[in-house]
Amino acid sequence: MEKKQVAILAVLCGIAIFAIKLLAYMISNSVALLSDALESIVNIAASGLMLFSVCVSERAPDSSHKYGHEKVEDVSSLLEGILIIIAAFLIIVAAAGRLFETSELFKLDLAIGISMFATALNAGLSWLLIKTAKSCGSTALEGDAKHLFSDVISTIGVWLGLFVAELTGWYFLDSVLAFIVAALIIRIGIGLVLKSSNRLMDQSCEEEEKMIIEVLSRHTFNFIDFHNLKTRRSGTHVLAELHLSVDGSLSVKEAHDLTDHLAEELKEEQPNINLTIHIEPPKK
Repeated sequence: MEKKQVAILAVLCGIAIFAIKLLAYMISNSVALLSDALESIVNIAASGLMLFSVCVSERAPDSSHKYGHEKVEDVSSLLEGILIIIAAFLIIVAAAGRLFETSELFKLDLAIGISMFATALNAGLSWLLIKTAKSCGSTALEGDAKHLFSDVISTIGVWLGLFVAELTGWYFLDSVLAFIVAALIIRIGIGLVLKSSNRLMDQSCEEEEKMIIEVLSRHTFNFIDFHNLKTRRSGTHVLAELHLSVDGSLSVKEAHDLTDHLAEELKEEQPNINLTIHIEPPKK
């Protein structure tokens, strides 16, 4: 499936999963299951942002965006992280209000069974997203996949806690579990904010820099040295530039042919790297 089709599917499944999880809360009266349902609202919003960013990122470069539009995926990831943190605080508020109020839980077996069905859908969707992300190199799909997978893990924790609460009669564990789920969600949100912020701040791409150095090291007999290597990521592409010192006796055509050869060899091994080489004479 293409990444746009997968993004649309993620939005539709997110809405269905939210409805199923909300039903589980209404049956059980569990604030932990309510917190799980509230996180699904964030999932829907995040998937909507992902769909928007995927549509925009596929636009061809134009006169006002000559490097393309793929950076919008990092903006989407940043907003997704902020939404996740907001949802976590809403969960904390809801759980705190019921921490010292004993709330009877109903039909937990049925509610957890319904929740399991919703979580199975989440797990399947997460697997599809990560598979598509790897095949097309989409950071937006990868971020949404990891978010959904973390949702699966936190939901399993809720089930285990509710099972213990039902056995022991310690129903305050319902709110305690909601706090734990909120903490996990905050951690995920902060991670997404930091990762996307680093990309937006043009953090260097260490792995790609190593690949560039490796390719250049095979041709050291053709130039004197290279320096000022810089890299930054824009969506699925890495934009790189460096200064290459060559023998002053080389003609313009010879120097140009050398840079073309280096860039083409790198492109064959790493198609996502766009390398710009600035030629200069040796330092005196």
